[in-house]
Amino acid sequence: MILCDFAGSWAGTNGFRLMPGDPLAEAPATVTVTTAAGGHLTLVAYTWAHPGDGQQDGLLMIAAAGEDARDGSLVAVWGDSWHQKPATMSLPGGPAGEASFVFAGDYGGGWGWRIRFDATDPENLRMGMDNVIPAEHASGDEVAGPYPVMVMDVRRA
Repeated sequence: MILCDFAGSWAGTNGFRLMPGDPLAEAPATVTVTTAAGGHLTLVAYTWAHPGDGQQDGLLMIAAAGEDARDGSLVAVWGDSWHQKPATMSLPGGPAGEASFVFAGDYGGGWGWRIRFDATDPENLRMGMDNVIPAEHASGDEVAGPYPVMVMDVRRA
C-alpha cells in the first residue's frame, strides 16, 4: 500500500490560497499516516489553518481500486472540514512517477480537484491540493487547468 514507510506523525507548514493570483498564506500543519485493515488501507489525517476560518482538518482513506489491484490503480475517499463537507469525495488515482501519487475528481461543471503526494524523500512528505479550472471558465487572470490551493510540507515529528 502507498505511504507505508511514512507511517507516523509529521509536522510542518501548509500554504493555502483560494484564487490563483492570491499569495499562499502559511500556517502550521500536521499529518498522521496510519495503515488499517491488515495493511490494505492507508489513512492520512491532517490539520491546517485557514487564514480567516481558523483550524481545519481532513482525512483521506486510500485503497487499491477494484478487486485486481495489480495495475496500481488506487482510489481515495476524502473529506475536509473546509474544502469537502459534509459528503466525502471519491478520487480515483495511482502512481505519478517515482514515489509520487495523484488522485483526481470532478466536483461539478468541469471543475475538478486533484490531490498529490510526493514521497521521494523519506524524511519529508509533501501533499498538494489543486483546483482545476475548466477551459470555459478561464480568463486573463485565471488560466484553465490546475493551480495549487494547498501546499503542505511536513517532516517527522
